[in-house]
Amino acid sequence: MAAEPFAPSADISPPDWVVDLIASSPIASVVSNPRLQDNPIVAVNSPFIELTGYPECEIIGRNCRFLAGTGTEPWLTELIREGVRGHRPVLVEILNYKRDGSPFRNAVLIAPIYDELNELLYFLGSQVEVDEGQQGVFTARRSRAAQSMKTLSPRQLEVTRLVAQGLRNKEIAFQLGLAEKTVKMHRGLVMEKLELRTSADLIRLAVEAGI
Repeated sequence: MAAEPFAPSADISPPDWVVDLIASSPIASVVSNPRLQDNPIVAVNSPFIELTGYPECEIIGRNCRFLAGTGTEPWLTELIREGVRGHRPVLVEILNYKRDGSPFRNAVLIAPIYDELNELLYFLGSQVEVDEGQQGVFTARRSRAAQSMKTLSPRQLEVTRLVAQGLRNKEIAFQLGLAEKTVKMHRGLVMEKLELRTSADLIRLAVEAGI
């Protein structure tokens, strides 16, 4: 199932903050741009390359469905599409394929990212390989995520919930009636308390927790 070389027809490089969103995350992650035709991937991190076996040049410019194959469940693919169409976070465990053709169970998260004017900018996609021999791993991850959310204060939980919906600090501040610097403070405290490296990791954890 090795992919054919792919060359985007135009420069689709995202701004630095988009690259930084996933660069230091230990979770395999990509960012796609729904404002471009076919919602292509515009940023990818090293864990994604290591997980899938695809080099960056065969990832950038392609839609995330290139990981699908003959055994990929169509009903789960449709759930992802519904999330994208509805601009809603979605988390599913689906069968995907690595570059060498080997299948793997993939806990896939897709979540929208908005700008300060509530316009859709990007989608965050993250992948966690689920060992077929370990029953309940997916459920266990969600349970641990839910427990992590219980350690947050009510205000921190409110901020985290809006982060998981893809809102930037300015929009979160507006919705909660807070100063933007106060939102940044709460985000920093949440990241420190939950020992997370990036906002992408926080979004993943919050969606896993179901908030």
